[in-house]
Amino acid sequence: MTSKRERQLANTICQGTYPHHLQGICIDGDAIYWSFTTTLVKTDFAGKLLKQIPVANHHGDLCFHDGKLYVAVNLGKFNDPQGNANSWVYVYDAATLKELARHATQEVFHGAGGIGFRAGRFFVVGGLPDGVEENYVYEYDGDFKFLKKHVIKSGHTHLGIQTATFAHDRWWFGCYGAPKILIVTDADFRMKGRYEFDCSLGIEALPKGRLLSASGACEKEKGCNGSVRVAAPDEKAGLKYLAQDDQK
Repeated sequence: MTSKRERQLANTICQGTYPHHLQGICIDGDAIYWSFTTTLVKTDFAGKLLKQIPVANHHGDLCFHDGKLYVAVNLGKFNDPQGNANSWVYVYDAATLKELARHATQEVFHGAGGIGFRAGRFFVVGGLPDGVEENYVYEYDGDFKFLKKHVIKSGHTHLGIQTATFAHDRWWFGCYGAPKILIVTDADFRMKGRYEFDCSLGIEALPKGRLLSASGACEKEKGCNGSVRVAAPDEKAGLKYLAQDDQK
């Protein structure tokens, strides 16, 4: 990605409003992809709407790999101690948003809500009941054969993990709560830090040590919106938003 392209992401607002709130973002070299729970949206880096499609409730966080979008989907209950989730990964062509495949990920016991990609493997995260003091990551190969359940000694986070990305030798996980929480681990899910930073609506890797963090809000009469800003790792805060002049 060129410096000029990265600067376009300085403070991008997604064109339009949508019936349900933002769940996650990902990018390729030309576009931003936004998951608004029941609407999948593609914009350019300036936020101009290129394409949108209706999708099943609940489409969560998503990742881009090899020309395709992979979205964590739960058609059942979230955060149920007894399970009762119905977890999937839906695959879309990034160019057209045409659905290509659906992969069952029923091992994600409390509901698939987020997904990341690293070294040929997909990693799915999701819900969490009250009182559970750790989070879980479910590892799949490139064909979505289940490989392993990982444990993050994170302490409890409200409703589990919402968003995930692997960037700059770290996993970055966005979580709900009051305050919102960012969990950072090494490549093997060993804790590196727990911070009060809100990337619960989307987190994505950028070059040069930066990341892209999403925000959004809903208004009863207008619907829900989304935006992204560039952030950099910070020893005290976990991540810190950059001013546009700092993004050169």
